[in-house]
Amino acid sequence: MAWTVLVVSGLLEAVWATALGASEGLKKPKPTALFAVTLVLSMVGLAYAMRTLPTGTAYAVWVGIGAVLTVVIAVVRKKERLTPARRPCWPC
Repeated sequence: MAWTVLVVSGLLEAVWATALGASEGLKKPKPTALFAVTLVLSMVGLAYAMRTLPTGTAYAVWVGIGAVLTVVIAVVRKKERLTPARRPCWPC
């Protein structure tokens, strides 16, 4: 059960990270509300999973799922491109 909750919490991490970006500094109400709700649910799920899973393992899996899925969402929404090498946009 802890693994299932951890995976769902990792998925929610990607949702709150995407919503945070879409909120434009917490100025847009709908993405801000989505951010707040999914952040709390993700943290509660992580805390639940960490009751039985080792902290390092649980955190690494949670962050890994969230990070990868956040990039996938950005690519699908055409907010980012997958390229072999990323270069800073300086000067743009």
